[in-house]
Amino acid sequence: MTRMSYAEYLALERESETKHEYVNGEVYAMAGGTPEHARLAMQFGALASAALRGRPCATFSSDARVRVERTKRSTYPDLSIVCGKLERAKDDPDAITNPRVIVEVLSETTEASDRGDKWAHYQHLESLQEYVLVSQHAPRVEVFRRAEHGWIYEAFGSGERVPLRSVDVTIAVDELYADPLAAA
Repeated sequence: MTRMSYAEYLALERESETKHEYVNGEVYAMAGGTPEHARLAMQFGALASAALRGRPCATFSSDARVRVERTKRSTYPDLSIVCGKLERAKDDPDAITNPRVIVEVLSETTEASDRGDKWAHYQHLESLQEYVLVSQHAPRVEVFRRAEHGWIYEAFGSGERVPLRSVDVTIAVDELYADPLAAA
């Protein structure tokens, strides 16, 4: 962990081959993921992008930085979906501020943060309607959906379909977890 201003952080990100998260002055290097992590993130993005084709929505990979201006945090979610106009941070033109959906593929090193501290920050994004957690170890997808008085939790497993109501997309759990290399 290193402390720096946001301007210093942006300079670091422009020059670094490693991505870093920014939490109110503290900078954390992000570790690489497993092949399973990468495959699940890519498959979720492919399924969501195909379902959104022809609509004013875009799916962004983990290379897109999301800025939570209210809490001064910048992260690289595994996947984010923006609909309508793309809004950028006032202090960071390369950071998205209006994701409607954020997807995180859980790993042993990030699960506690994805469920805890990072999730607490994401809830400050007024645009965020659904927060999705994807397990690497079992066919299990969890969705936190914004409701009138808080967030509603749902979990989905094998044989079920995950409705992303805010973008009118449904993802089949079995299709998400289908591994074409498993039979090879």
